[in-house]
Amino acid sequence: MATPKVERLITALDIGSSKVSALIAGVTEEGKLTVLGTGQRESRGVKRGYVTDVQAAELAVRTAVEQAERMAGVNIDRVHVAFSAGGLTSRVTTMEVDLSGHRVGQEHIDYLLDSGRQGIDPEGKLILHAQPALYTLDGVEGIRNPKGLHADQLSVDIHVLLGDPAPVRNIDMTVRAAHLEVDAVVAAPIAAGMAVLTEEERELGVALVEMGASVTNVALFAGGMLLDLCTIPYGAADITDDIASAFGIRRMQAERMKCFHGSALTNPRDNHDVIDVERAAQSDDEEAEGGRITKAQLNGVIRQRLDHLIGEIRTALKELGFSGPVGRQVVLTGGGAELKGLADYAQSALGRTVRIGKPAGLRGLPEAHAGPAFGTLAGLILYAVNEPLDLRSLSAVTQESHRYASPGLVKRLVHAFRANF
Repeated sequence: MATPKVERLITALDIGSSKVSALIAGVTEEGKLTVLGTGQRESRGVKRGYVTDVQAAELAVRTAVEQAERMAGVNIDRVHVAFSAGGLTSRVTTMEVDLSGHRVGQEHIDYLLDSGRQGIDPEGKLILHAQPALYTLDGVEGIRNPKGLHADQLSVDIHVLLGDPAPVRNIDMTVRAAHLEVDAVVAAPIAAGMAVLTEEERELGVALVEMGASVTNVALFAGGMLLDLCTIPYGAADITDDIASAFGIRRMQAERMKCFHGSALTNPRDNHDVIDVERAAQSDDEEAEGGRITKAQLNGVIRQRLDHLIGEIRTALKELGFSGPVGRQVVLTGGGAELKGLADYAQSALGRTVRIGKPAGLRGLPEAHAGPAFGTLAGLILYAVNEPLDLRSLSAVTQESHRYASPGLVKRLVHAFRANF
């Protein structure tokens, strides 16, 4: 069977605090996505999602991309990059135009979107996304394409996602230092949401909790789009550091212990299961000291940090208005979501349905990259393929009148969440 011809290459790059990952995918003649190559390198020069050493981060980027290139057998020069650091702000504006019963034409839509573009005030922040969401025709909400319909009034909800300028520019500078062009900087929650959430979840309402190494993003989706989000400056690496500190061992060993023996759930047998540890030497002249701990001791340290982190997530969900009916679901993704028993523990602690979100929609994704730690990376590819309209790419148009509308569907969804309907 002949190998399908690839007509377009897309490369995703996720610069995290623990790892830098690259993924090269191809779009075939039939329009299908297939993974061609992946690469990964331990992160350097990145703390809490922020680039702190461009030279070290650039080397990690080059190494990860080169690994993916060798596997794919291609050379790439352009990437879509994820941004997951703090400072992300979500905003929704509703714009309206009077049509007096006329048929909606492309010129009306272009004008409405251009009006929204001109009305964006970033207030000193950098615009990452400025995208139209849902249209409303004479009070009928949730219309995705109003073209060709008749109406007296047409309005649109415009979603704008902002980021702090300096961290975004440092990410861009790091990638360019590796001799790569940046096609787009994509907010990690938007990318992850495309890969690990179902269309129905995004429509009905879901909270996506992306647990990275040093940052946890909590994002609220409803009506098919991201509504609001906040960032917690803690992550899975803090659990690793607690283990290393509690037992006097190196971070690398602490990470292995967490992954192979650690759990968010307790078990009576944990008091009897013993783990060998090699405590770090105090100086170069000393030898590392061996020792033993029980799984109960290890999981006790994990639970102490996890209780704090889940408490922060619970507070964030409350502030975002994600409360009320028990049925509302939380999806955990990111490297921190790979901890054994986490979904069951979080479900009990948060009092709502919780599942682990893994990337979907990419054919040929290696098993090692099919877990929640790579949701953002896969989502970048899906984002690039879908090419969502960004208002900043529109040219100016003219029309007789426009005005800011009363709060649209998206704003009412936010209000509805916060009103606990």
